[in-house]
Amino acid sequence: MKVLTETWWSAAIGREKTVTVVLPPSYSPVGGPFPVLYLLHGFGGNRNTWLQCANLSAVVDSHRLVLVLPESGRAWFINDARGRRYEDYLVHEVVDHVDAAFNTVPTRDGRAVGGFSMGGAAALYQALLHGDRFSVVASNGGAFEAPLREGDPYEALRGDRNLAIPSTRDHERVWGPAGSEVRRRYDPYSLIRNRDPRHPIEVYLDIGLDDYPRMISMNRRTRDALTAGSVPHEYRERPGGHDWDFVDAGLRDLFAFTQGHLLSA
Repeated sequence: MKVLTETWWSAAIGREKTVTVVLPPSYSPVGGPFPVLYLLHGFGGNRNTWLQCANLSAVVDSHRLVLVLPESGRAWFINDARGRRYEDYLVHEVVDHVDAAFNTVPTRDGRAVGGFSMGGAAALYQALLHGDRFSVVASNGGAFEAPLREGDPYEALRGDRNLAIPSTRDHERVWGPAGSEVRRRYDPYSLIRNRDPRHPIEVYLDIGLDDYPRMISMNRRTRDALTAGSVPHEYRERPGGHDWDFVDAGLRDLFAFTQGHLLSA
């Protein structure tokens, strides 16, 4: 695989932002265009976090997908309560820049969005809100119920230095207080119920059997909501916890699902 960076001034964020772009060996700037998978990191990650996955190179090399890795750090990929516009940045600026700079399928049928934890949840939100931009969602351990969280359900786990889940303060800086407009906008169950039928999506979601019980429960509830809403999806529970080892072990399935549901020239 070939790893590149693209940097430009982001009007949505108000400063220069950089994305990492990963090209498969089959990529060519001419000829048939390539579908694109936008992968979003988890809380506190960055645009290079996905590159730490040991299986990524082999998986990229065996699929015909351009991989785009944006970053938001400890902000979610949403337009949040503090006015940070990462939804606008991702859905409009990043997508438009990638389509202009690379040989891509420049339609919803050629675009997927996925991610881990925070990124997996945001991927589902944005595909449901912007079905004109994305047709496939792929989530590992998605934190889908973040807009519904009150207080700190992970307080008992705060002694774990590897815990990458925001404190109550950090959470409410993004989402605002319970009942806020931001929370209402991204409520996953409302988004599923009210999705635009003109833009169907395909969803892949999995969760580790050793993940936090709350995470397992919310993934099961999201699965049930997708079923009730007749949203085509594939759901898996497999060994692993809420970590990048779990993500890495599932890369082949995630890429196969994504490639199988995208338009490819």
